[in-house]
Amino acid sequence: MHSELFSIGPLTIHAYGVCMALGFLLAWQAISYLCKKTGQASDYLSSLLVWIMVWAVVGARVAYVLEHWTAEFRDAPLAVFRIDQGGLMFYGGFIGAAVTLIVYARLLRKPFLAITDLLLTGLPLGHAFGRVGCFFHGCCYGALTDGPLGVRFPKGSPAWWEQTASGALPQTADAALPVLPTQFFEAALNAALFALLFALYPKRYGKTGFISALYCCAYGAIRFGMEYLRGDQRMALFGLSIGQCISLCVFATGIVLLATRRKRAE
Repeated sequence: MHSELFSIGPLTIHAYGVCMALGFLLAWQAISYLCKKTGQASDYLSSLLVWIMVWAVVGARVAYVLEHWTAEFRDAPLAVFRIDQGGLMFYGGFIGAAVTLIVYARLLRKPFLAITDLLLTGLPLGHAFGRVGCFFHGCCYGALTDGPLGVRFPKGSPAWWEQTASGALPQTADAALPVLPTQFFEAALNAALFALLFALYPKRYGKTGFISALYCCAYGAIRFGMEYLRGDQRMALFGLSIGQCISLCVFATGIVLLATRRKRAE
C-alpha cells in the first residue's frame, strides 16, 4: 500500500489519482483507435469524455460518501472533497456517466447504443487501473483469509481502522489482519473483459447494442460474484450488498438488450 507517491512542496501526489488518470487516458486512446479502425468520426469524443469523467467522478464520490458516511465522514465532513485520497464507488460513477451520456446523445442526436458500444469497450481498461489505485489506497479490500494470497495493510489503512473498530484487532497492532486482495482480482477480470471487447468491437461494429449487452452481462456477473469476497463495510438490501443489487440490474439490462436485438433481427 503506497497511498502517497511523493510530495512537491504543499502538493501531495496520491497513487489513486495517478491510477485514475492513467486509466482514463489509456481508455481514451483505445476508443480513439477503434474509431479510426472502423472509420468513425471522433471529433465529438473529446468533449463527451471530459463531461463523462467529471460527472462520473461526482457520482462515484456521492455514492461512496453515502455508503461510508458513518465510518469515514461523519466526524470529518470536509474529507468528502478529498477525492485524491481515494474513495469512489464504481456504480455511482457508472450512473453519473450514463445520465451524462443520455443527455449528450439527445443533444447531438446520435444513437445512444452506438455510443455506449464504443465507450463500454474502453471502460474496463480504465476500471482496471482504478482498482489498482484502490489497492494502493487500501480501500475496497477483501474478506479475512489465512491463505497464501492474503495481504496485510498497514496501520491507519481502511482495513486497520475497521478491524480495530470492530474489536477484531487491538489498536496497538502495526498492521491489519490478512485480507484477500480483491482489488487485484477485479482489476485482472476487467483487463480480460477489455481484451475481449476490444477484439470483438471491430467485428461487431454496426450491430448496435451487442457490445453494450455483453459488457452489462459480463461485468454484472463479475461484480456480483466479487462482492462475496469483499470485506469492507457496505450497505445491504434484501440480504444482498447494494453492489450486488445494482449488479443484478446491470445484468438484467444486458439480457434485455440481447433479447431486443434478437427480436429485431427476427
